[in-house]
Amino acid sequence: MKKLCLPLAATLVALSLCAGCVVQDDPAALKVMGKKTDLEKPYMTEIFDHYRETTGNALELIEVEDASFETEALRRMGTDKAPDILLHFHNADLMRFDVEENFVFLNDEEWVSDLTESARAYCTDADGNLLGLPFWESSVSGCYYNKTLLEEKGLGAVATQEDFDGLCDTLLKLGVTPILWAGDGCSWMPQFGLDPIFADDADLLESLNRNEVGYADIPAVADMVGWISSAAQKGWFGTDYRKTGWDGISPALASGSAAMTFIWDTWFYTDFTAGKYTMDDFELMPIFMNTAKEGTYEGGNLNMMMVNAHSERREEALEFLRFCATPENYNVAFRDISTVSVFQGQTTNIQSQMVTDAMESIRRLERVSTASTKILGYSAEDTVDALSRLMQGRLGTKECVEELDRARRERAKNAGAEGF
Repeated sequence: MKKLCLPLAATLVALSLCAGCVVQDDPAALKVMGKKTDLEKPYMTEIFDHYRETTGNALELIEVEDASFETEALRRMGTDKAPDILLHFHNADLMRFDVEENFVFLNDEEWVSDLTESARAYCTDADGNLLGLPFWESSVSGCYYNKTLLEEKGLGAVATQEDFDGLCDTLLKLGVTPILWAGDGCSWMPQFGLDPIFADDADLLESLNRNEVGYADIPAVADMVGWISSAAQKGWFGTDYRKTGWDGISPALASGSAAMTFIWDTWFYTDFTAGKYTMDDFELMPIFMNTAKEGTYEGGNLNMMMVNAHSERREEALEFLRFCATPENYNVAFRDISTVSVFQGQTTNIQSQMVTDAMESIRRLERVSTASTKILGYSAEDTVDALSRLMQGRLGTKECVEELDRARRERAKNAGAEGF
């Protein structure tokens, strides 16, 4: 290997301190660190610009390429390179940080009372501590169904797993694919079935993450896997679900060839293209995957602004959060953004009528996003890969659950999780 000349070597050493970062060095600026794609969201750039213009204060954005973010954030915390504010989701990766040691609990901030119940729940740890200010777009995942099509068939929404299964049987007999299941590259669906199992039992989740129990020890996991296998065999997903990807969801729903899908409300604003049926023909009911008798909704995954407890600018960082949590400011940032309200005073965002109409049911049955965010070693890709083999008949229910366990434990071990 050729030797580096001194100036180039020094430059590469400096860059190595923040692999994948946009490097700045303004000693007077409040430092905010996050994934590059996150910090460049329109509502984020809007609030940053609004803060600078309104207060005259400086912000330094430490943008890290997504693939490098977790490693870089972990390396910086506890050093003089740590940011004043870190943007992070309340997910399994956050467990790698010593949150109690490194971040300020925000329980006593005045803006807490303005958070919606679901937003506050997402950002709260098992001990009831608020970890960050949720400042992000949100959504409600559920079973979005074509109410007009169902009415044309003399059918309607249902409220129990038994009735949902009956609805699927009836739709199939009437020549309509009951559930649009995008089996080609789409991987989010199984998490909706897993959510109730672990969101409703914090001790079970903790035992799973300590490797004291596995999926194979939890009957509800097999219940979900068995239901998916049965639904596929009965034809509830149609005949082409293994070839249906992201781009196939809208045409099937808009044409009426499929009646329902498990997805989130903002998708209708970003990806749905009207055909025979428009967005106005759809309504929302719970997802039924044989793990919650009355079904479930999944709340949105929210990026949190977390304050570094060791920052010399700790109070300034808290003031920045207070600025972001003020109605006149967050309503500037989220103007015309399609999102479920995160703040009670949010008025300028676009909120789906489907969600508004189902709000009573959502409040009762919504769970905080749990499976994909809080299960150590969870991989959506691993999960759908095992389920795909199940639906092809290459695995039975028991073998599929065992494969899910194996893949999860391997990823947790490779990530250095204790007990694996």
